[in-house]
Amino acid sequence: MEKILLVEDDSSIILGIKYSLEQEGFYVDIAKTLNIARDFIKDNNYSLLLLDINLPDGNGYDFCNEIRGNSDVGIIFLTACDEEVNIVMGLDIGGDDYITKPFRVRELISRINAVIRRKKKLINYEEKKILKFDDLKIDTLAMKVLKKGEEIILTSSEYKLLLLFINNFDITLTREVILDKLWDDSGEFVNDNTLSVYIKRLRRKIEDDPSNPKYIITIRGLGYKWQCRRSED
Repeated sequence: MEKILLVEDDSSIILGIKYSLEQEGFYVDIAKTLNIARDFIKDNNYSLLLLDINLPDGNGYDFCNEIRGNSDVGIIFLTACDEEVNIVMGLDIGGDDYITKPFRVRELISRINAVIRRKKKLINYEEKKILKFDDLKIDTLAMKVLKKGEEIILTSSEYKLLLLFINNFDITLTREVILDKLWDDSGEFVNDNTLSVYIKRLRRKIEDDPSNPKYIITIRGLGYKWQCRRSED
């Protein structure tokens, strides 16, 4: 169940929004002041905040800035301020959407779902971007490899070989398969002797003890296998 925090001081608006969202399966907490909202945020993990601009103890814009200092939670502004300058300000400081009062409930729900979907896609994207294996970290977008926090410089062929292994966890890759992949991906000639050199150099860079590897394991008579499972954190 997605949790939403509604930061609003108008009781009639609160009643209508809370009822409608709960009918859609959302869990809704209510904060009529920013101080109450801060307490809720400390103790809960919300998918989205619905944030009014003018509140008894402060300004929704300032609160958004405060939240964006340490959180990427979805934020939709709900306000009667419909001037373009207010809308632009709300989006520029980190709001994900801006809905002016009065609004249709179905439109609000549609926008809530859209923001939550975007946030989930972003989280999944960020998780896929960074791959961690014990003390090894691969940033697949920046094409960087770090060992114990220090960047390792790999050639393009070494990097492609590394990705080939980690994308085939616990699968034995024959030398023929590896050669075919390196040839297809790089367009350069890679023979059996060159492959041995690549693997030796890659082990020297990523392994603590290349003669007793924990990442790239030799399967005698068959080929090689990446046997280190991906870390969760």
